[in-house]
Amino acid sequence: MQIVVRTVSDQVYSAVRDRILLGQIPEETAIRQDALAADLGVSKIPLREALTRLEQDGLVTSQANRGYVVRATSSAEAEDVFALRAKIEPDATATAAAMANSQHRHIATAAFELLEAESEVGGPRVALLNREYHMALVRPCERAVTIQLLERLQLLSERYVRAHLELQGRDQRARAEHANLLKSWLAGDVSKVRSLVQAHVNGTLEDLRHELRSEATPTRAKSPRTAKKKARKRR
Repeated sequence: MQIVVRTVSDQVYSAVRDRILLGQIPEETAIRQDALAADLGVSKIPLREALTRLEQDGLVTSQANRGYVVRATSSAEAEDVFALRAKIEPDATATAAAMANSQHRHIATAAFELLEAESEVGGPRVALLNREYHMALVRPCERAVTIQLLERLQLLSERYVRAHLELQGRDQRARAEHANLLKSWLAGDVSKVRSLVQAHVNGTLEDLRHELRSEATPTRAKSPRTAKKKARKRR
């Protein structure tokens, strides 16, 4: 059994990252380092190190006179992130399926079961566990650069999954897709895995396009009173 020792900086990074991804620190909010460090029970040094890493991940940005601010999501970023995933993830997951050993299969199955359990109760960590599940299917490919790119893309994806899709009734479809994907991945069916991942990521992107388009162009029903007032003005 391998024991992984995490530094204070690593722990702070994970804690702040998860707060951002779970929406506990809202978009475009300036991060109050003194208060956050006190809340986490650490000094500002590991917090600054964590914020530097989060800026590299694309979750925060540093601004003059404001310090670090949580980056806002956007339709342009969603399009970019999921389009890149669609280009990279299918081949990476298919390669991983061909290379996976018994330990990799155990890890992937455990990640799926955790995601299923959280989805069953509608828990707050669905998007986070969704990321862990997808990365468990990718890591056996042993392509370091590909894995690093997908880890960052998955991080950026997570806020969109949580904010725009979790509440739209998409969970049942996603769960079925995850189950079918795992079955093919465990069987080493490379061609099927590639097509399932492609369809899964493209389907998520289409859902996001529809959702973000709806949010950008809200329709308001006019009340009868408002309509009468406007009619009188035109007269």
